[in-house]
Amino acid sequence: MKKIILPLLVLTYFSTAWGQNKFQAIVKDEDNKQPLIGANVILEGTTIGASTDLNGYVEIQKIPDGNQVIIFSYIGYQKRAEVFNFPLSQSEPLEILLHGEAEEMEHVIVSATRSSRTIADIPTRIEAISGEELDEKGNMKPGDIRMLLNESTGIQTQQTSATSYNSSIRIQGLDGKYTQILKDGFPLYSGFSGGLSLLQIVPLDLKQVEVIKGASSTLHGGGAVAGLVNLVSRVPTEHRQLSVMLNGTSASGLDASGFYAQKSGQFGTTFFVSYNLGSPYDPADIGLTAIPEFRRYTINPKLFVYFNDKTTLNLGFNSTIEDRTGGDINYIEGKADSDDSYFEKNKTTRFSTQFGLDHRIDSGSKFSLKNSVSFYDRSIVIPDFEFAGKQISSFSEANYSNVSEQFEWIAGLNIWTDQFTQDQLDTSEVVDYDHITIGAFLQNTWNISGKISLETGMRFDHQNEYGSFILPRTAMLMKVNPKLTLRFGAGLGYKTPTVFTEDAERLQFRNVLPIDIERTKAEESIGTNFDINYRTGLFEHMTFSINSLLFYTRINQPILLSPTSSALYEFQQPNGFIDTRGIETNIKLTYDHFKLFVGYTHANVEQHNGGNTTEFPLVARHRLNNVLIYEIHDELRIGLEAYYFSPQKLNDGRMGRQYWIHGLMTEKIWDDFSIFLNFENFLDTRQTKFETIFTGSISNPVFNDIYAPVDGFVVNGGLKIKF
Repeated sequence: MKKIILPLLVLTYFSTAWGQNKFQAIVKDEDNKQPLIGANVILEGTTIGASTDLNGYVEIQKIPDGNQVIIFSYIGYQKRAEVFNFPLSQSEPLEILLHGEAEEMEHVIVSATRSSRTIADIPTRIEAISGEELDEKGNMKPGDIRMLLNESTGIQTQQTSATSYNSSIRIQGLDGKYTQILKDGFPLYSGFSGGLSLLQIVPLDLKQVEVIKGASSTLHGGGAVAGLVNLVSRVPTEHRQLSVMLNGTSASGLDASGFYAQKSGQFGTTFFVSYNLGSPYDPADIGLTAIPEFRRYTINPKLFVYFNDKTTLNLGFNSTIEDRTGGDINYIEGKADSDDSYFEKNKTTRFSTQFGLDHRIDSGSKFSLKNSVSFYDRSIVIPDFEFAGKQISSFSEANYSNVSEQFEWIAGLNIWTDQFTQDQLDTSEVVDYDHITIGAFLQNTWNISGKISLETGMRFDHQNEYGSFILPRTAMLMKVNPKLTLRFGAGLGYKTPTVFTEDAERLQFRNVLPIDIERTKAEESIGTNFDINYRTGLFEHMTFSINSLLFYTRINQPILLSPTSSALYEFQQPNGFIDTRGIETNIKLTYDHFKLFVGYTHANVEQHNGGNTTEFPLVARHRLNNVLIYEIHDELRIGLEAYYFSPQKLNDGRMGRQYWIHGLMTEKIWDDFSIFLNFENFLDTRQTKFETIFTGSISNPVFNDIYAPVDGFVVNGGLKIKF
C-alpha cells in the first residue's frame, strides 16, 4: 500500500505545481497611456493578487489552470474584468487599459469660457457649483445666492448696509465693482443694478454657477478684473421638470418658488416664479433691523424653438419687483414717534429680455447671435434724502466658433450700452452717464499633446469716454500624470470709473459727486495665477484631492472715494495701486458615505499711495472653510459646517474681531419630495455681541462697518416637491 500511496502523493504534488501559473501585466490610463501606480489586480473569488509598481507593472503567482477571471481596479477608474485561459503563453506583459471615471464635476460643460470642453480639459481654471452641491447650498438660503457664494474659498460677500442687508461680492479681497456677474452669459448686473443683485437672484432655476477668478476681460470685457460669476439657467429636456420649494425661517421669513420645463417637438419652455418675504428682525434688541422687511416677486418665462437639429432660438423675459425697508423696528411696524424715525427704503423694478440664436454650420463650426436689454429702476430713501434713477443697458454679440481635433477657435464682436439717468429730486449735481463700448475678441485653444493645452486670446475694446484698450490673455493646462494637473494663467483688464461702488452704497449715494471724466481715466490691471491639482486613492473606498491656487492681481491708479472739506465726497485717482496676493487651498477627503471639505484662503490686499502702504479694509486675511457631510445618495444628507474669519481692518483704522460661524444642515430625500432643516450660525455669532454697530442716537445713527453677521442664529426648513 505504501508503494502505491507514495507515487500518488508525488504525482499530485507535481500536477499541482505545474497547475500554478504566473500572470504579468502593465496597467495604464486609457487616454494618455500613463502607467497607473498602485492599481489592484486580483484573481476573482480568491485572495491571490498584487498591486502595480512605479511602472504600472504587476505579477501574480500561483494561478490554477483553466479559465480564470482577473479583476483590475483603480480609484477613479472603471473596474475591468478579463477572462484568461491558463496556462497562458506570455512573451511579455499584457497591456491593460483602464477608463477614467473622474469625479462628476470634471464632466461639467462650462459656458463662461464659450468653449465646448469639460471643466477638466479647459486651460482656464474654473470652479463650478452644480448638482447636489448646488442643491445643498440652495437649501440654506433659498431666497438668494449670497450664502451660495460666500461659502466658497476666495469669495467673500460684503454687507454694505447695517439695516437693509445690501451686499456685494468680493473675489480675492477686491471690491465688488471688479467682479462681473452674468446670467447665461449676459452681463445683466453691473453699475446701479449691481447693488442688490446678490439678494434678488433666487437659485431654484439654476443649473450651475461658474466662477473664474482672476483676469477674464478677454472674452467678457471691462469689469472682470477680479473675476466673474456666470449663473447658468436650467433648460428644457424631453423629460418634464416640475419642482416646487417652500421654505420658512425662525426670523419670520418665507420663500416660495416654482420651476417648470419641458421640450416637446420643435418647442420647449421654462417658467420660473418666486415669492420672497422678509419680516423685520432684531435679534440684538437694539431697535434696528438685522433683517429688513421686504416683499419680492420674480417671474422668468423662456421659450425655445428648435427649427431643426442645427438651429435653435431662445427668447426670455426676466422681471423682479421688490420693496425693502430696514431701520427702526417701531417705524416699520407703524409705532413711530419723534425718536423712532430712522429708515432705509429700497424700491426696485428690474426687467430684462434675452434673445439667442445658435446655428451649427457643420460638425465643427457654429454661429451664435445674442442680445439682451435691461431696465432697472431703483430708489433709496432715508430721512431727509432720496437717491433714485433709471438704468437702461443692452448687450449684443455675434460670434463664430470652430472646433477640430487639435484647435478650437472662437471670434466675435459685441457692443454694450449703459445709460443711467438720476431723478432730479433736489439741487445736488446728478451723476448721469451714457457709456458705449464696442469690442472684438479672438481666442484659440491648442491641444499641443495629450498632456498640454494652450489657450491664448486677444481683445480690443473702444469705450466712448475712456478710449481704447488691448487685452491679451493666456492660460496653459498640463496633465503631468493621471493624478497631477497644473494650470497657469495671466491677462490684462480694465474697469471704467463708476459712482456705484461699495463705499458710495454705504452712504446711500448722499453727497457723492459725479466723476470728473476730464480728470480720470480707466483703471487698468494685470493678473496672474498658478494652480496645482492632485488627486489619488489612499486605499479602498477612500479618495483624497488637494487644489492650491496662487494668485496676484494689481490695479493701477484705482478710483477712490474721499471726503472733501465741504462735507461732500468725490472720486479721486491718486498715482498709486492696489494689489492682492495670496493662496487658496481646497482639500477633499471621501470615505464611503462621508465627505470632508477643508478650504483655506490667504488674501493680502494692500493699497499703495504716495509711498505709503496700508492694509485694504474689510478683508479677512485668513479664512477657513470646513464642511463634513454624511450622504446616502438620493436618501439622506447631513452636513456640519464651521467657517473662520480672521480680524479685518475697518475704514476708521480699528481692527474688527475674529469669529467663527457654525451651521448644521439636514435633508431627507424620497422619490418625489424631500424635507430639509438647517441651523445656520447656531452659536449665534453676531457683530452686535462684539460692539455697537452705530454711534449717535437711534433716530440719527452713524453706522460702523459691518464685517460680521448681524442676524445671528436662524433656523430654516421646508419642503421640495418634484412632480
